[in-house]
Amino acid sequence: MKPIKINLLVQILLAILLGILCGNFFPVWLAQVFQTFNAIFSQFLGFLIPLLIVGFVTPAIAEVGDQAGKVLVVTVALAYLSTTLSGLGAFYFSSALFPSLVTPNSATALENVSGVAVDPYFTIQMPPLMDVMSALILSFIIGIAASRLKAPYIKGFFSELRDIISMTIGKVIIPLLPLYIFGIFLKMTITGEVTPVLSTFARIILIIFGLSIVLLIIQFCIAALFSRKNPFKSLITMLPAYFTALGTQSSAATIPVTLRQTVKMGVSEDIAGFTIPLCATIHMSGSCLKIVCCAVALMLMQGKAIEPGMFIGFICMMGIAMVAAPGVPGGAIMAALGLLASFLGFTEADQALMIALYIAMDSFGTACNVTGDGAISQIVDRFFGNHLNPIPKEARM
Repeated sequence: MKPIKINLLVQILLAILLGILCGNFFPVWLAQVFQTFNAIFSQFLGFLIPLLIVGFVTPAIAEVGDQAGKVLVVTVALAYLSTTLSGLGAFYFSSALFPSLVTPNSATALENVSGVAVDPYFTIQMPPLMDVMSALILSFIIGIAASRLKAPYIKGFFSELRDIISMTIGKVIIPLLPLYIFGIFLKMTITGEVTPVLSTFARIILIIFGLSIVLLIIQFCIAALFSRKNPFKSLITMLPAYFTALGTQSSAATIPVTLRQTVKMGVSEDIAGFTIPLCATIHMSGSCLKIVCCAVALMLMQGKAIEPGMFIGFICMMGIAMVAAPGVPGGAIMAALGLLASFLGFTEADQALMIALYIAMDSFGTACNVTGDGAISQIVDRFFGNHLNPIPKEARM
């Protein structure tokens, strides 16, 4: 009999449900075993992510040829436009609705959050060879130079590097991903870190989640105007990436799944291999939406005035700051802390409350980010996909 293959989406959903269920009766010592695996797996992911970016973006730019500069500009422009518009929409919606839902001077509700520590027994440090931004810059320089100089050996090297990374993803990352997600939800359930926040801000969280779904529908409907594909069918195809991001809380760690599902939508592999790793670090529409809504809610809780001009400047600058945000859990809010202080006057205590509220919903924004990457890829593919040479079959994931 042939072994039964379970769809990745089903595996992820089962991992989430089992993590929550087992978290109610697993002893701490057993949970620590899974956290030890997660700690090592996270280190390996952190080590692999810069190589993944270099391995995919560099040959993609080189193979795009003279179109590389245009593809880069269009992708960055679309990502920035999507991020800022989602932030502006979130501001006007939340500033109109939240005053009826938020009680002034209730911001101290998050200050007493505590939980049981579930730490790994040990971990193995695997420092990456470079950070994400260095990997992106290196990819741009080598990819564009290799394209202009017609350097076959450089192109061949990075094409083979792509094959190696693809094999590592297919043979190691994807099979172990459900176990990693199980460990994340197991720890969240045992420690109870999220429960106090969810109970205090349940209505706001539900609204933000609803807004992120509406945002995705809008993004794919706009993309459908260019790709002429059913937006809801495309959105369903991207669901494995959405649920993977819910578990990993990391755009970068979800790149392998996002890339695969984007290709399944019909986007050319060259375009997907270029736009998905790039958008994982520059397209933060879901995170921007969430940060803006949380900022409005906290300012209303403290009885502060909400000024549109102040928020517009904050959102426009945050769209740029997001480029420097690492694709790891909480990376977006860390990149936005300085802007929260300079534009909105957030104190250190305000920023701590902001982090607590943001991290509680980190997976929603990340899932929205990576799913929306597929919409951007569809638009870019409409303009540039027909001009590219296909990736050789042996180099495909």
